[in-house]
Amino acid sequence: MDFAPQDALKIYVGKRGGKPSFTQEKINQLIVSYALVYGEVIRLKGGDPFIFGRGLEEIFFAKKHGIDVEVIPGISSATGLTALNQISLTHRGIADGFWVLTASKKGNEFNRDLELAAQSNSTVVVLMGIGKLKEIAQAYLSEGRKDTPVLIIQNGSTLDEKILVADIGSIVYRALEEKIESPAIIVIGEVVEAYQQAENTYAVLSYLN
Repeated sequence: MDFAPQDALKIYVGKRGGKPSFTQEKINQLIVSYALVYGEVIRLKGGDPFIFGRGLEEIFFAKKHGIDVEVIPGISSATGLTALNQISLTHRGIADGFWVLTASKKGNEFNRDLELAAQSNSTVVVLMGIGKLKEIAQAYLSEGRKDTPVLIIQNGSTLDEKILVADIGSIVYRALEEKIESPAIIVIGEVVEAYQQAENTYAVLSYLN
């Protein structure tokens, strides 16, 4: 935003769960109408607009109205926040891949793909999942995986960042205890234990020094 000209028209259309915001249809219309009036629009989005970001819908709508589109890629919180906290989503001998899922489908219905993910040994990253934390935990409990490590990053990359580490069996209680809220990402899998080992090793070395 600091690079925008002083006289540039700036319209906030950010979305937060459960709070008033522009509909996606209205945002699409704003992009087109302002592009036609001013000749150029920058649609600035957080993260990767193609991972639960409705980016393709906006591109379709703009092109349908004859507007050329250029995309400058963003970084998803799924990979960005984990990397910032030195969490490796894949690790030789521990996790050979990772899933990135949203907890809710259209209509706020629980994403049943998480039940499939719970059967996998790959790391699972859940975006927009705090409101469905009980259902996510139950998917793993149903597979007998109550000891699976879980890490939640709330307000990642900000001064208010909070990290909670627990296991599937206790995560719902611990999240309530620590007052964990959105926005947050949930990381599930054995790579969380590797992260803890690295943190504990650093803590011991710092103490010895």
